[in-house]
Amino acid sequence: MVRIDHALGVVRTEARKLLDASRIVELCRQSGYRPEADGKLDPATLVALFLQQIAAGNVSCDAVRLIGGDALSASGYCQARARLPLAVIQALAREVYQKLSGPVDLEQDYRWLGHRVLLLDATSFSMPDTPELQAHFGQPGGQAAGCGFPVAHVLMLFNARTGLAVDAIPAPLRTHEMSLASGTHQHMREGDLVVGDDSFGTYAHIALLQQRGVHGLFPAHHLRIVDFTPHRPSIDPSKVAKAKESKGLPRSRWIKSLGKNDQIVEWFKPAQRPGWMSVQDWKALPPTLRVREIRRTIERRGFKPLTLTIVTTLLDPRQYPAQELFALRLRRWDVETDLRHLKTTMGMEVLHCQSVEGVQKELWMFLLVYNLVRVVMLVAAQRQKVPASRISFASALHWMRCAQAGDALARLAIVPYRPHRLEPRVIKRRPKEYDLMVRPRSVMREELRAAMLGVQGG
Repeated sequence: MVRIDHALGVVRTEARKLLDASRIVELCRQSGYRPEADGKLDPATLVALFLQQIAAGNVSCDAVRLIGGDALSASGYCQARARLPLAVIQALAREVYQKLSGPVDLEQDYRWLGHRVLLLDATSFSMPDTPELQAHFGQPGGQAAGCGFPVAHVLMLFNARTGLAVDAIPAPLRTHEMSLASGTHQHMREGDLVVGDDSFGTYAHIALLQQRGVHGLFPAHHLRIVDFTPHRPSIDPSKVAKAKESKGLPRSRWIKSLGKNDQIVEWFKPAQRPGWMSVQDWKALPPTLRVREIRRTIERRGFKPLTLTIVTTLLDPRQYPAQELFALRLRRWDVETDLRHLKTTMGMEVLHCQSVEGVQKELWMFLLVYNLVRVVMLVAAQRQKVPASRISFASALHWMRCAQAGDALARLAIVPYRPHRLEPRVIKRRPKEYDLMVRPRSVMREELRAAMLGVQGG
């Protein structure tokens, strides 16, 4: 069995090998970009500076000029980064992920009952207010034109046990995550288990996962009727002419009871195709889907009792006890920590590029750096004999920023074990008391100038 000790070697050798000059030039040529004809900043140096820029907190291009020893101008670096194809950054990020995840994916310590567990969740990030970004991504409602910032909707796929980022799909703000979910399936393997919120627990999505041999574990959708009564009546939507005839009846046939509030049912294929799925793919789905539905009331110290209903394709109650499934479901909140590391600790909450392609380059470089930090955490966890979740992400990031070539991995900070910690979501430091911008800056500037001229004229 491959051990995690090998991962540090991966960080220092394989990642460096993937980022060497010849590999980057090869990717540039595959993308139709000939760097030797450019004659400017070479791609290898450019990628190295870009990586350091993100690792340092996505600092300004002028700060990159100083990182590069003042051997280039901020404008020159910015223009060279704009010329570098997006496909090169994506390929580098994906290849580094494959090299980093390979050793740990084979270890049973990083699996759940033999399955690789993947967490699927959506988030967002902001960016500069430029016409191109506004037109592509859009901005939140309730904001006047020129008074808000474009916001991207991005679907993220993480490995639950290692925290590695598997994939990211950016899209306009008003995009439902289910329209993006199928794009992540190419990174899933037979036997994987996908965990997400109830928006992913639809008939169509679970059927698509089953076609790949992938399992799912989701809360039951809030509109789905779940009834644990044995031999209860049910309705097949495709055979009901009027909605009134099916009101209040579950759209699933009872198959078998596995215990109290634990059953196997057969979902009927909905009569209506979801808007995000093509007609061809919809017709290819089976007419029924066999799943397991379970309901439990969870008691947690410091919290009100929580009644939760989950649906899964893991049907064997002996191999997959209900309490294990619910414990895994509650760990889904780990994805929020992963997203916080990316957005808050690393600074991905607000990106800086002013073009759609530039923003996507930033996003993929964030994933590359994030995964390097994650592997440092895995190595530190084994050396310091604690779970990887106890290693401080910020400490690992700081070590990567400061370590020199050949430095041994330092002892990283360990997060205290606080299972019942409660913290209110409030801020103590008061913001400056400025008014919110409710009119475009150009309009307000003219109003201010007119007011100043009026005072001077008086």
